[in-house]
Amino acid sequence: MSEISMLLESDPAPLLDSILKIAVEAGEKILAVYNTNFTVAHKEDRSPLTEADLLSHETIVQGLKRLTPEVPVLSEESREIPFSERRSWHRYWLVDPLDGTREFVKRNGEFTVNIALIEDHQSILGVVYAPVMNALYYASRGQGAYQRGTDGVVSRLKVRPWKGETALVAGSRSHAGKYLKSFLDKVKDYELVSMGSSLKFCLVADGKADIYPRFGTTSEWDTAAAQCVVEEAGGILIDLNKMPLRYNAKKSLLNPSFLVIADSAGQWERFIPEAAKSNSNSKN
Repeated sequence: MSEISMLLESDPAPLLDSILKIAVEAGEKILAVYNTNFTVAHKEDRSPLTEADLLSHETIVQGLKRLTPEVPVLSEESREIPFSERRSWHRYWLVDPLDGTREFVKRNGEFTVNIALIEDHQSILGVVYAPVMNALYYASRGQGAYQRGTDGVVSRLKVRPWKGETALVAGSRSHAGKYLKSFLDKVKDYELVSMGSSLKFCLVADGKADIYPRFGTTSEWDTAAAQCVVEEAGGILIDLNKMPLRYNAKKSLLNPSFLVIADSAGQWERFIPEAAKSNSNSKN
């Protein structure tokens, strides 16, 4: 076992600097493609795939294997790993090499690199890097959440306390739907902040949104890194039954619908459409 892997047994924080460097390196590979006339392919589920996704994947996987060779890596662009193999993992890396490929294709800059360390079904370290914005969001269990901005200044992230004012609601740039509209109709007094990728989580962690409701399909690599950031900033991420999201706990790698909440004093669960609850429960 490597020296760094041994550190994982007690505290993941010493890994953060190395993971930040890997995320930034992957971001550089993404930007090199972003600034060209790239082509777009499509996976079986019709989601887009670019050379940037694959270059980022290779960069991250190679970096993690050098850093912690004993720790498995599960990436969106990996071969499918059966649950019969995954279920024995106590600890593993969960990676989305390019979260928000649709935003990448639109060239709006709202895409991220997500790297999380999962231990016993929980996200204990998370790094979210937005290459175009050169913004890093990161956290590790018990150590707080932080942002490093374009000027290199590091600031601690803290969620916004609920004071009963106009609700700031983070919403998907490319995946809005009928349940979100029903949710907003119930909230009534709100301002919708549209954003792509896991940057919506970061809005909550950074005190710029009160709630991010997600009704619809996401995968575990979409949420894991940002969940750690939100939780270490003082927020929570729960499914529609008020349970925290767990990782690698079932055969499917799809998440249920969920809420990212800055302050539970807002009692945001009361705005969940009943149809959304029924639909989410029927899939789990």
